[in-house]
Amino acid sequence: MAEPRQVRLHPSWLRRLQPELAQSYMRELREFLVVEKRVGKTIYPAADHWFAAYDSTPFEAVKVVILGQDPYHGPGQAHGLCFSVPPGIDIPPSLANIYRELESDLGIPPARHGCLDHWAAQGVLLLNATLTVERGRAGSHQGKGWELFTDRTIALLDAECEGLVFILWGSYAQRKGAFIDAAKHLVIKSPHPSPLSAHRGFFGSRPFSRTNDWLAAHGQTPIDWRLPDVPAA
Repeated sequence: MAEPRQVRLHPSWLRRLQPELAQSYMRELREFLVVEKRVGKTIYPAADHWFAAYDSTPFEAVKVVILGQDPYHGPGQAHGLCFSVPPGIDIPPSLANIYRELESDLGIPPARHGCLDHWAAQGVLLLNATLTVERGRAGSHQGKGWELFTDRTIALLDAECEGLVFILWGSYAQRKGAFIDAAKHLVIKSPHPSPLSAHRGFFGSRPFSRTNDWLAAHGQTPIDWRLPDVPAA
């Protein structure tokens, strides 16, 4: 992986993850990515967005963790936050279903864009298990080392924090979060919002109101899940 000074992580994360960046598996991951680029493969998101979730939501600010699998693999979609796409990009089907559940749960009409920066700025860590992907090949960078890095991320949050909310949509996220201490954090599990599975229990699971009820009960400001019409630049 890049030298720590070159990595765009908020200092609160870098302090905790700098030893992880020096691990041999991260060096091997970096070499894999260098070779992939050298042979002409397109990797999403752009390198300066690989750690965007960490840069957007400092460690001490985290209230909620939404765990995704890997970045979108279509042109222009991935920008480092799980389930989110930049302004001007069509809303993906899973995110459309998230918006549908948000409206059912809290009465918030679906946003006209798919940029979730506003959630990240309030303490929602939008973390994919794998932080890169090859264009057009879903899951292509799984098993290369990213999962170890994001496992360490979740372990740090689990150990150092109290009263977080972990939202685990789908069996992959639930396996990855199996070690989270449910005695001190709220762990919300449901099927994935993908059109293939949303009707199996994602719709009606009310993750947004459950999250806010928990935060309020633990003396924290609830998340404003409404998204501004024009995302901040």
